[in-house]
Amino acid sequence: MKIARRGELAPGKMKRVDHDGRRLLLANVDGKIHAADDTCTHEDASLSTGSLKGDIVKCPLHGSRFNLCTGQVLDDPAEENLRTYPVRVDGDDILVCLD
Repeated sequence: MKIARRGELAPGKMKRVDHDGRRLLLANVDGKIHAADDTCTHEDASLSTGSLKGDIVKCPLHGSRFNLCTGQVLDDPAEENLRTYPVRVDGDDILVCLD
């Protein structure tokens, strides 16, 4: 499913996309696009307003960090991994499989 255009997401940047009632986080890590749920698994905080360092996103509320490649939680207080989604880039279109 087309979620965004590649030109909307510069390397090292991330953005929130609302699609069909889901809040998704898109991140451009060195030219590779990653997609995950935008809501921290600890509390209702938007990860897109946090910080991105490499493929690690840090929650702005309590500092939990997640690996965007695997969804693995790296720091407390979050204990549940982040759901990630397969991404394919077709030309300038960013396609995310939400199944």
